[in-house]
Amino acid sequence: MSKSILVLKLGSASITTPQGEIDEAIIADITRQVSALAADHHLILVSSGAVAAGKKFITNYKGKMAERKAAAAIGNPLLLNTYSKHFKPYHISIAQSLCERQHFSNRMQFLQLKETYEELWKNGIIPIANENDVVSNVELKFSDNDELATLLGVGFGASLILLGTSVPGVLDKEGNVIPNIASINNDIFSLANKNTSEVGLGGMTSKLTFAHLASSMGIKVVIFGIRTPDGILKAVLEETGTVCEPRKCSISSRNKWLASGSLVTGRLMVDEGACEAIRNRKSLLAVGVLSIEADFSSGEIFEIINGQNNIVAVARAKASSALIHSKAHNLEIANANDIVVL
Repeated sequence: MSKSILVLKLGSASITTPQGEIDEAIIADITRQVSALAADHHLILVSSGAVAAGKKFITNYKGKMAERKAAAAIGNPLLLNTYSKHFKPYHISIAQSLCERQHFSNRMQFLQLKETYEELWKNGIIPIANENDVVSNVELKFSDNDELATLLGVGFGASLILLGTSVPGVLDKEGNVIPNIASINNDIFSLANKNTSEVGLGGMTSKLTFAHLASSMGIKVVIFGIRTPDGILKAVLEETGTVCEPRKCSISSRNKWLASGSLVTGRLMVDEGACEAIRNRKSLLAVGVLSIEADFSSGEIFEIINGQNNIVAVARAKASSALIHSKAHNLEIANANDIVVL
């Protein structure tokens, strides 16, 4: 497609008031800035806020799963109507996209989702995505909308993901914004505040986790404060927030989907020899397996971890985990073409 793809994720705390109301002034400012970007980018807005907007209608709301689902059902139309009203002066229409984990774990469903977004873009319409909280199974939920934004960005080949938040960026130990991160490592993760907002699910740890995944797939990520004046426009220009630099990535779109969008069911711990073989684009053989951390069947996706519990790769299984100890050591667990090194 002629335009680059830009994903903008907006957290609940950044677009609602302390009382949980949708902050119309913030939405108005967001739509102004997004409208200015529409000529040069195919845009995806991933917007939280439905539960926060709807929970006031639930008597004695305590945050139980059924209450969250009900609040989302109430809040979604309120949220979308607000966006629609503020985009109208710019002659931009929007579409709602309620996503579930299965839309990414099934390759055919994912491609249909992608075709739908491309049709919306052809007609100048901006999709606004959120998790389908009303029906999402608790075991198959996205961890939060940082994950949804990342899956959309990686799967659709975005050049940039903007993670808008209530803080101005990733802060160092003195509370200053780190303007640039070349590699997201344990030192960077140690800076993350483990707390989440009262209305959100994620936090800085979540943002760094998915920024790490996106940057490893060749996508630049900017974590910035949504209330910074012209924050979205400045984030695109790398003039505000924290820029997480992308790594060079030449893997196919299918394998990007495999690494980010497919539903992981199993996990294997492998020895250093197997890790080295995988990095050298070799298949995974049973001889290199140290332990089965979570079972999987043939055709399912599993994570490959090293002895330090770090994820080395993800792979599609050629053989089930049940066969690993019952067959010869040269049993091929996953072919090199179905392994994505992370």
